Amino acid sequence: MSSEIAMTKSRAGLLAVTLFVGVVIGLVLMGRLSPQTGSAAPAPQAKPAAISPTGAVLPNLSGVAERALLATVNMPSTQYRQVDPFFQMFSRRGAVMPETSLGSGVIVSEDGLILTNHHVLQNAAAEIKVTLPDGRELAGKVVGTDVLSDLGVVKVAATGLATLPWGDSSKLRVAEWVLAVGSPLSLSQTVTLGIVSNVKRHVEELGGINDMIQTDAAINPGNSGGPLVNSRGEIVGINTMIVTETGGYQGLGFAIPANAAQQIMNELIKNHEVSHGSIGLTDDLVNVDPARAQRAGLGPIRGVLVRNMYRDSSAYRAGMQLDDIVLSVDGKEITDAGQLQRLIIGSKIGSTVTIEVLRNGRRTTLKVPIEKLLPGR
Repeated sequence: MSSEIAMTKSRAGLLAVTLFVGVVIGLVLMGRLSPQTGSAAPAPQAKPAAISPTGAVLPNLSGVAERALLATVNMPSTQYRQVDPFFQMFSRRGAVMPETSLGSGVIVSEDGLILTNHHVLQNAAAEIKVTLPDGRELAGKVVGTDVLSDLGVVKVAATGLATLPWGDSSKLRVAEWVLAVGSPLSLSQTVTLGIVSNVKRHVEELGGINDMIQTDAAINPGNSGGPLVNSRGEIVGINTMIVTETGGYQGLGFAIPANAAQQIMNELIKNHEVSHGSIGLTDDLVNVDPARAQRAGLGPIRGVLVRNMYRDSSAYRAGMQLDDIVLSVDGKEITDAGQLQRLIIGSKIGSTVTIEVLRNGRRTTLKVPIEKLLPGR
């Protein structure tokens, strides 16, 4: 009996071994095991989806562009200039010649207020035609303009117009996506895409009031006055100018920041003009850098040399003298004439600023009242 049981166990063991070997061979043939290691071979994996180097997805700005176009107008203006008497004898148009300026504007109120550039309007007497996005052409009336900021406001007789929200231009970041909207070269309803190239660029050609947004979104003649819009559909700037060697787009466009534009716009709507600060210095200012100061024996200072001022000015009454070097205004170090002008122009009329000057090798502090900038100064 025991021998039968032993024989049965032996046969069962042999059968088990045979089955195991068969399973192993089958798995090897099916590629489930690695003949080299005897471990499970890794299953094929799908390729990962391609992503941008930053991990960000490029935005679809179609909806933003559509809303921006509904709030942007084409706005040529024409003014008539007196022809030089010498040329009147050769002119068949008489003594007055029309000059037309191309431009754009952005609707800022549902009842027809439009913000644009001063240089688009040219002056309050210009003949302005506003073409709305729906094709209607309306006469525009100048509410007010400001030469220093290069901004102006126009009113048309219309209601229910589309507008865009304002963005906070102080939160703009370099490489942020923006759209420039307007009518370049009279091609109305044009949208161009780019990025913010610089958030605080000063352009001397514009004057002494604004730090500008630089963008590589294509801006050409006729874009002036149109909105610069961010990816959220907010106005972050007013397209104003280009720097170019050819007269056309070279990737150097500039826009007035929305925060500054809003402030000027509100004052134009309320008072029809903008009051800027002044202490009576002329434009005859000279930048003093450390190298120049060292050569003059003044030490490594930086500032602005005063070459001229008006005798009826607050600076003169406060004791400022010719050849004073302005070092700081209210504790802010002065690095160039443009910065000095911007600080003074932006100061509240009636306030007093503390100006530190270097005179004959000694530092002197002056308390100078801010007065209203007079026309022609």
